[in-house]
Amino acid sequence: MGQYSAIEGSATDWHLMHLGQFAVNGAGMLITEATAVSPEGRITPVCLGLYSDANEAALRRVVRFCKAHSPTAIGIQLSHSGRKGSTYPPARGRNAPLNEADGAWETLSSAAQPRANGWPSPRAADAQDIAKVIQDHVAAAQRADRIGFDTIELTAAHGYLLQEFMSPDANTRDDQWGGNFQNRVRLCLDTFDAIRGVWPEDKPIGVRLSATDYLDGGWSLDDTVKLCGLLKGRGCDFATISSGGLSLEQKVPIGEGHQVEFAKTVRQETGLPVMAVGMIYRPKHAEEIVASGDADLVALARGMLHDPHWPWRAAAELKAKIHYPPQYIRGYKSRWHRDLRNS
Repeated sequence: MGQYSAIEGSATDWHLMHLGQFAVNGAGMLITEATAVSPEGRITPVCLGLYSDANEAALRRVVRFCKAHSPTAIGIQLSHSGRKGSTYPPARGRNAPLNEADGAWETLSSAAQPRANGWPSPRAADAQDIAKVIQDHVAAAQRADRIGFDTIELTAAHGYLLQEFMSPDANTRDDQWGGNFQNRVRLCLDTFDAIRGVWPEDKPIGVRLSATDYLDGGWSLDDTVKLCGLLKGRGCDFATISSGGLSLEQKVPIGEGHQVEFAKTVRQETGLPVMAVGMIYRPKHAEEIVASGDADLVALARGMLHDPHWPWRAAAELKAKIHYPPQYIRGYKSRWHRDLRNS
């Protein structure tokens, strides 16, 4: 979940507190918020980034703290916001593009097609832009390895740059980067290949995907299955299956676990390990998703913000063992844990 608390892309004490609390809660893996690979790849001026030495030093401090106090694996979500960038943070109370006085920058996309009416037209990426996007991801991956991250989740979802190339609703190009399916997914695949080429073989890489745009003629579940098959053949270790985010016109049938069926389909059709995400709240529901084979992993975002110690509660309810930081064992592992198990 984006925290909109960075300074020129660099993590602050807020990130140390925020990520630190989740690193010690017993989860199997903690993945950062979307982390921009370039200044223009940020969503807002206060989004987290990994494109400078200062960014690297600040995030290293956070990761070192997390690893010093927990065995939890730490992943980083690398991202380029595309035409959804240069916006105000949510705390400003509006989902709108920045104005010039507040430091707006030119955004980049697959085509000069604005996100919605009233939004500025992005610059259609040329060959030089595309080469830079790929290299920016490579440089960020190398920084992430030096910092000590255990995994990368490449963002190709939610209407950000890679998905803007993938979706026929946003990509109206007629060159090697547009038109047919193979051309539209080229940037995603080339970016993945470039990252895989510099990322250690013993560290996994996953890709975060929107299973559907929820738009007629847009990106579909069938497209997602096809792309995941290609990614698997290139050494992708998992896919996180989300949905939507490309258009403000989308109609999402929101409900508990509403994206699990997408993950299930991808797993069944491709054999690629998948992570299910989206309105999964109950420990037993999460357990059912994995036990039934619908997904290999389950991720929580808003649910974990609401209850940072959700894994402890889940372990108590499901009668499982879990890591506790030694500072908390006396208060939680005995009476609190026993009471939950008996409730």
